[in-house]
Formats: sequence, C-alpha cells, structure tokens
Amino acid sequence: MSDPPLSKPTLYVLISEKDNRTYVGSTNNFDQRLKQHNSGRVQSTKHRIPFKLLFTEEFATSKEAKKRELYYKSGAGRRKLKEYFATCSRN
Repeated sequence: MSDPPLSKPTLYVLISEKDNRTYVGSTNNFDQRLKQHNSGRVQSTKHRIPFKLLFTEEFATSKEAKKRELYYKSGAGRRKLKEYFATCSRN
C-alpha cells in the first residue's frame, strides 16, 4: 500500500464571513488546516468562523511559505493584499 501524496507547503488567505476580516497562514496540509479553521479548532480564529478561501500560493519549501506568511502579516504585506483584493473586486 502506498502513502498518500504529500501536500505542498501552502500560504493561504481566508476571509471571515462573520466579520469580513482576513487571516493569513501557511501549512503543509491545506485541506486539513481549512477544516480546522472552520470547525473552530484554531484558537486564534474560532470566534470568527466560518471562513471562505480568498487566495493560495504553493511553495517548494515550508521555509519559503513561512517567509511569505510573515511578509503578508507585516504592514507592507497587508497593504499589498488590500491592493490586490481591491483590484480583483473591480474586475
């Protein structure tokens, strides 16, 4: 029996349908992590469920994904995401 394929390191941006605020994270198993967010098993987001996916980006390594996550959590990164989503909503 073979092992299931490993997920790629993924950066993700979610939006809370409750308060319309975004959450940025990274993981090696995106499907499982999204289920954890929406089931209230993530301490930092459990009061803001449910979430909808806005954006994902895959990386070759977890280190690269974490680096991008930290960037998007910075002031400059938050501004960049805001600009990106504003552009998307106009199209």
